[in-house]
Amino acid sequence: MRLALFLVTALAVTGCSVQQQDRIARDAARSAVTPVLVERFPGVPLEPALDCVIDTASAVQIRALALDSVGGPTESTAQIVTDIVSTPETLSCLAAEGLPALLR
Repeated sequence: MRLALFLVTALAVTGCSVQQQDRIARDAARSAVTPVLVERFPGVPLEPALDCVIDTASAVQIRALALDSVGGPTESTAQIVTDIVSTPETLSCLAAEGLPALLR
């Protein structure tokens, strides 16, 4: 079933603009990242953390995470998220966006 969904999505994406393809990939990546953040980083405000992770991920990381959304998160998904969270850009984003949400 998931393979069929993936194939339908892949066919739909081929007719999309580059911006639409990027949005679809980012949305799919978000669905793979969400359970990893909830499990590995409890207490961190989810929406700001998701935004920071997706916004600072490379195109290669977004594609890998989008593919992981088809079969569900794996240890590879967790490693990619951990790598992204460890970058200075993501840490700065989390400090600017996540910390104020935590203090509300």
